[in-house]
Amino acid sequence: MADIIVSEFMDEAALEAARLDFDVLYAPDLVDRPEALLAEIATAKGLIVRNRTQVRGVLLEAATRLKVVGRLGVGLDNIDMAACDAMGIAVRPATGANDLSVAEYVITSALLMLRGAYHSADAVAAGQWPRGRLMGREISGKILGLVGYGAIARETAMRAEALGMRIIGFDPFLDEGAPQWGRTAKVTLETLLQSADVVSLHVPLTAETRNLIDDKALKSMKPDAILINAARGGVVDEAALAALLREGHLGGAALDVFETEPVSAQDGAKFADIPNLILTPHIAGVTSESNIRVSSVTVANVLSVLQS
Repeated sequence: MADIIVSEFMDEAALEAARLDFDVLYAPDLVDRPEALLAEIATAKGLIVRNRTQVRGVLLEAATRLKVVGRLGVGLDNIDMAACDAMGIAVRPATGANDLSVAEYVITSALLMLRGAYHSADAVAAGQWPRGRLMGREISGKILGLVGYGAIARETAMRAEALGMRIIGFDPFLDEGAPQWGRTAKVTLETLLQSADVVSLHVPLTAETRNLIDDKALKSMKPDAILINAARGGVVDEAALAALLREGHLGGAALDVFETEPVSAQDGAKFADIPNLILTPHIAGVTSESNIRVSSVTVANVLSVLQS
């Protein structure tokens, strides 16, 4: 039986360092085979997961030898942190390893949604010439509002500023005089939503942030504003967002994370046929480059616990 189990995809080459001293099971389909994962976990000292494997309940009860959970990413809402702490299980996220990927996703989404000209291939190929309809907006001079101002938000701010945007931010855990703010103006959430041309979310999913961006918050935004969520599903009221987009309130939205993942056809029906909406499958932090970084950091984190 394996010492270290990997239940979701990663850069397998990063596991070579672990295989020098431990028996490693790389089975990225285990996330979809919970009974098989439950059988394997009994002897494991280390478990490596992304965001879909639920490290809680019966899985933890069966993990009697588990010493460390390595998270291929930074979000921890799929891990019962209190239970891990009580069991003496270390939890090690790959902090910082995919910051750049998420920041680039946010900037790309903002550019695409503001310009609005990149879904015209079929029309142009069919002999149409919709120049007037596709006249979009420039990103330069627009206001970017960052809800949460951690490392990813700061990476995003740096790139947005280089494009000529003005940056405002809301983070109740960061004092106004903190050096992290740099040239970003700290404002209230209410002011941010009312002022920003692009609102990007950078908060974890907690009891306080669940449905933080609800119907009232969405209606307080500018009628042509763009909403981007590459943070956590559950922070945005998806039904309210879909309804307001259909009504023409908001310039558009880009969602990379969802209340329930993967999104079922039934859950996804509320988003059908909304033209100013980008949906991606929780991929903002996953690029070829970040996958290598995240995998390497995670393996190193796991080994640091197991070899101590």
